[in-house]
Amino acid sequence: MTVEVRPLADGEVRAAHTLFRASLHRGPMSDEQWETFVDSFEPGRTHGAFDGDRLVGTALAWSSDLRVPGGAVLPMAAVTRVGVRADFRRRGALRALMGVQLADVARRGEVFAGLHASEAGIYGRFGYGVATRSQRMAAKGARLRPGVPFGGSVRVVDAGDKVIFDLYAAVGRAGVGTIARPAAMWKNYERAWAIKENLVTAVHTGPGGDDGFVTWRPVESEGFEQHVLQVEDFVAADAGAAYALWDFLFSLDLVERVRVWQRPVDEALQAAVVDPRTVTVEGVEDDLWVRVVDVPAALAARAYRPGDPVVVEVLDPLLEANSGRYVIGPGGAERTGAEAAVAVDAEVLAMVYLGGWTWTALAAAGRVQVRDPDAPAALDRLFAVDRAPFTGTYY
Repeated sequence: MTVEVRPLADGEVRAAHTLFRASLHRGPMSDEQWETFVDSFEPGRTHGAFDGDRLVGTALAWSSDLRVPGGAVLPMAAVTRVGVRADFRRRGALRALMGVQLADVARRGEVFAGLHASEAGIYGRFGYGVATRSQRMAAKGARLRPGVPFGGSVRVVDAGDKVIFDLYAAVGRAGVGTIARPAAMWKNYERAWAIKENLVTAVHTGPGGDDGFVTWRPVESEGFEQHVLQVEDFVAADAGAAYALWDFLFSLDLVERVRVWQRPVDEALQAAVVDPRTVTVEGVEDDLWVRVVDVPAALAARAYRPGDPVVVEVLDPLLEANSGRYVIGPGGAERTGAEAAVAVDAEVLAMVYLGGWTWTALAAAGRVQVRDPDAPAALDRLFAVDRAPFTGTYY
C-alpha cells in the first residue's frame, strides 16, 4: 500500500476529526457540537494520510513551547488527535504520518514535538520518550499540619472564567517540563467545560497577586449528600500557592474525597498533612512524551551542572541530521569527532533530557549503550535537576 500524506484544507478537518473519534470508538460530532469545536484546529497543522482518495489516518499539532532545565523556553509542536482507520492499522499509515509530521515540525524550526499517548507501545519507535511523569492523588479527611507555609486568599470564579488563560501564562510556567497552552488548545478546554456539569474554578491570591488556580467538578459518592471532587486542572506558581489551594479543597463541606489527576511526583503532600494515611498516591503515570526534533539546538539550550564533559552518540534513523556525537559539559554541548562514552537512541535521549530519568538507571535497564563504565554517573551529575520535571497540561 502506498500512502500519501499531506496537510488538510480547512474543509477537510471535520472528516479527519470524525476518523480520529472512530479510532477511539466514538461516533461523529453533531453539527451543533462541531460549531463549538471547529476553532480548536490550528490552520495548516492537520495532516491526513490517503490511500488514493480515501482518508485513512490523521494527526494534528498545535504551536506550543517547552521549558527546559536552566529556564530556556524552546518551540514545541503539541501533537494530538492521532488516529488511523481500523482497517488500515499496521499497514504503514501511522509511520507515514509521523514521518511527514516530524519533517514539518523540523521545517518550522520547532525543537521538540510532544504528545500524550493513549497507548504506551506506539510512539517509542518514532523517537518519543516519556519525559515527564505525574502522580494521581486522593485525600480523605486530610488537613495540613500547623506550620506548613501558605497564606493569601482564595476566591471562586465563574466556570471557565478566562482569567485563568492569562494566569496560566503568568504563573504556570515556572517549572521544567511545562508547556504553553495556545489559543486552539484553550478552545479544547472550553468545549470540555461546556459539556461538564457543575464545573468550579477557584483562584488563589498571594502577596504578589493571583498565583494559582484549581478547576474541579463534584461527583456524587455513595455517602448521603457527599461528593468526590474531581480536580481536573491544578496550577500553582510555587509550593505556598499549591498548599493554599490544597487547604481550600480540604476545607470544603460535604466532600467525602478529593481526587487530583496530575501532580508532580515529588510533591510532598503526605508529609504536609497531619495524618499521612489521609493522602493516597493512586498511581504514577507517564505525562508528556517528548520527541527531540533538533538535537543540536536542544542540547545547546539546556543548562548542565558542574562535572566532567562526556561524549554522547545519538542514533536517530528517522531524522538523520540529529545523528552524531556531542560533547556535553557544564559549558553546554556541541558536535565532536571524539569517541563516544555512551550511545542512545532518540527515545532515550528524550527520557533523560529534562532530568526525569537518570542515565545510570536507564543503563542498568539496558537502554544505554555504555562504552565507558564511568560515563552514566558523570552524565547523572551533568543532567541533575532540583525538581522532577512536570507538565500538568493534558490535551
